[in-house]
Parts: sequence; structure tokens; C-alpha cells
Amino acid sequence: MKRSKAVRPLLWCVVLVLCAVGCTGGGPGRPEGTAAVRPLTGTQLVIATGVDVTGDNGVRKRLVDAWNTLQEKENSPYRARVVVLPGSADLQRSQLLAAMQSGSATYDVVNLDVTWVAEFAAAGLVRELPEAYADDGDVLTKVAATARWKGKVYAAPYNSDVGLLYYRRDYLVDDAGIDGKRVDALASGRTTWEDVSSLMDAVDAWARADKSDRSKNYRGAWTSQLRPYEGLTVNGTEAFASAGVRFVDDEGKYTASAGELTKGVAEFRRRTESPHTLDAAFESDEAATLKDFAEGRTAFLRHWPYAYGTLHAALGNDKLGVAPLPGAAVLGGQDLAVAANPAMSGERVRKAQELVRFLTDRTSERCLLDAGFAATRKSAYTDSGVACDDRGAVPRAAAPPEGGSGMPRDTAGRPLYARSTLLPALEAAALRPRTPLYGAFTQAFTAELSKLHGSAKSRQVSDEDVAKKLDEALGNVLPSG
Repeated sequence: MKRSKAVRPLLWCVVLVLCAVGCTGGGPGRPEGTAAVRPLTGTQLVIATGVDVTGDNGVRKRLVDAWNTLQEKENSPYRARVVVLPGSADLQRSQLLAAMQSGSATYDVVNLDVTWVAEFAAAGLVRELPEAYADDGDVLTKVAATARWKGKVYAAPYNSDVGLLYYRRDYLVDDAGIDGKRVDALASGRTTWEDVSSLMDAVDAWARADKSDRSKNYRGAWTSQLRPYEGLTVNGTEAFASAGVRFVDDEGKYTASAGELTKGVAEFRRRTESPHTLDAAFESDEAATLKDFAEGRTAFLRHWPYAYGTLHAALGNDKLGVAPLPGAAVLGGQDLAVAANPAMSGERVRKAQELVRFLTDRTSERCLLDAGFAATRKSAYTDSGVACDDRGAVPRAAAPPEGGSGMPRDTAGRPLYARSTLLPALEAAALRPRTPLYGAFTQAFTAELSKLHGSAKSRQVSDEDVAKKLDEALGNVLPSG
């Protein structure tokens, strides 16, 4: 029985800000309970969130400012204020849990990573919301699922995220001599890892044969976030999902078997142990991989949508391409939830819910998309009648870094790749395990997968043996199905 060329220094300042908001991990919180009581007075609503990747005066803050302006016009005494939690996503999660469980927090609205929703809901720290907050016919289906736990809605999708494949057109077409139509086919979303691997072979062959200065900086065909943290969980989950592995059921109970996990291990090993993988990838996070790719050390990169604006500013249209990730791509993002503090008055709860609705409505989602986030609503990508103009939330937030050419946009002002590439990727994305014990899952998962690249000896361990140990580790931290 299971027991339960050189990139400008200013640009990299932007990169470091962008990458300050990694994915989440950490240990589990309490599985049951209710939020501790802490009196809440006054008419200021506090939103607890991580760093806004669009800057200090980025789109999220500007949307809150727009809500405050609306309150003033309506003669409402309520105003909202953003509190940015310091540290990594792991630390932010721990701070939120500790503060909300102890009653030391005065947060009204919390911005949760999509992997935290089940944990905070099961712990009684956030309120159940009406169904329309997650799904009103416009929210993307996969995204809406992140706001639910055991059939109930506990959050409203705020901004989404999904793994994408970035590539250097200059290396592929200009240097390796690959036909441009073959390269452009990547954007169709119908290519496989085998197709990409053949392109990697061609670039590697050029780099070995080239005697000019052009290839001196090149180190390997692709890179991704393979350091033992949530980046490794994401990359591993994408490989396992591509192999058809599902870790938990809808109740969060562990359902995988050692046999199924063997397929996932084989797929992950095939991707990461190929001669194409940049050696530095195994110690890299979002910031490091972005830098390696932009500075020409690799031709392919797995990263998130927010990287597109920065990479385009560095490389331009001629050098940069972006496509859906072959196989399964993991869904990321954040959801807004209303705190379950019983000391909140009915009026305060109503205004907090109103604020959440405003920040996640059709107009706000279009603002988020225009600023570089992945929007959670289909209308943001497809409805030309939805615009951000009346919120005034984009112009400064979407401005390119100094020296950048600006993000290319379609005739409706959306990022050019949004409808053709980003939307299909979101619609086809895979969810990470939905469980209140996600922190324990990600710790066990990364601990076992990281061993694959720990030493020459560990690389010789069979897929079956790795899968057996992973099955045991996951069975020890997750309830059985």
C-alpha cells in the first residue's frame, strides 16, 4: 500500500526583473482548516502579489489604479493597494501560508500561482466564488480548470502562461542553410521533437564545420530550465505528459504506476541527454537560459511568453522565431482569490469580489495581453471589439527597453504571435498535478529527476529503476488512488 551579438546591459536588467517571478515549489501546507480571525477595518483593500514582470509601474498596478479611479468616480470610499511579496515564488508561497494561517495578514485578495489554488482552498484560506469567476463562456477551458478544486471555484484566472519554443532564425537559415519554409513550419504547431532534433543536428553540424568568428560563441543546440527547482518540474512534467503519464486524478490522489513512469523517464532522458543540450542547462533557471539564447550560445530555447518582448528587443524579427512547444506544454500563470478571513464584513467581501472581477474582465485581460502577459480569455485574442484604451493600462507598461524595436503587433494592436501561436498553445496545454500537496510533489519529483544528471554513474541507471524510485517517492507524499 502506498503511503499516501552582445546584448546591452540595460536589457539584462530587464531580464533579471522578468525572471524574478519563477514557478513555485515548497512543502505542503495544512490540508484542512480555516483562516484565522484578524479584524479588518477601513476601506482599503490589500492585494498580495509577486513581482509584476512588466515593471514597477507595470500593467497590474495600472489596472488597480484604474479600479481606484472608477471608485472615485462612483463616490465609493474603497480603494485597492498592491503589496509585493519579496523573494522567490517558493518564499512568497510560504509567507502567504504562514501569514494567512496565523491571522497576521490583512490581505483581502491574494494572487496565487495556479499550482497553489488547491492547497489554499483545501486549507480554508480562500473563499468559494460563483462559477462565472472561472468560466463565463470566455475563459479558456484549460485555464478555467486551474481556478477549481473538487468541483468548486476558488479563484478567477488572472494571467496565464505556457511553455513555448524560441529559435534563432539566423543560425538555422543564414548559417546552417536550412530552407526557410522548413524553419517556418515550426510555427504550425504540428512539428514533433524528432523534427526539431533534425534541425538541431543541422545547426550542430554547421558549428563544427564553421571556421569563422560567427560560430565561436555557439555551445549547443538548445537549453531549458533544468536546475533542480520548479523549472525542472515543468520540463519533466512536459516530457511525462508527452508520454501520456498522468500523476493524479481529479481528487489529487496518486494514480501513476512504475510502468507508466518508465515511459516518462525515457522521454525526459531522450530530450535532456541528447548531444544537443547545452551543458549549462542543468544549472540554469529562466534568467540564465534567456541570456544564453539571446547571446548566441544556443539556437533553441524553451521559455515562457513574457520572454518574447525581451528577446525581440534583443534580436529583432530577422533573428527570432517562436512556436508552440512540440508535444505537451505545461500551463502556468496566476489566479486571484478572495481571502477567507471571517472578520471581513459582507460589504468588504463584496468589494473584494468586485475588484477581482474588474481585474479579470474582458478589457483587463486585453490590457494584460497587450503588455506581454498571456491573457486568460479567448476574446483578448480574437475579438477586435475588446480594447484596452479605456483602462489606460498599457502604453507605459508595453514600452520597449531602451534601444529595442518594440514588440511586433497585428492590426488590432495585439502582440503579433498572440493569436497564431500563443492561443493554440494555451488551448492545448497540460496541467501540472492538481493537489493540495503540490509542494511535496515537486520536491520529490525534482529530487529524483535531478539524479539523472548528477554523475556518470547515475546516467547508467535504467529507466525502469529510475521509475521505480520515483514511484516510491511520489507514493510516499501523495495519497493513493
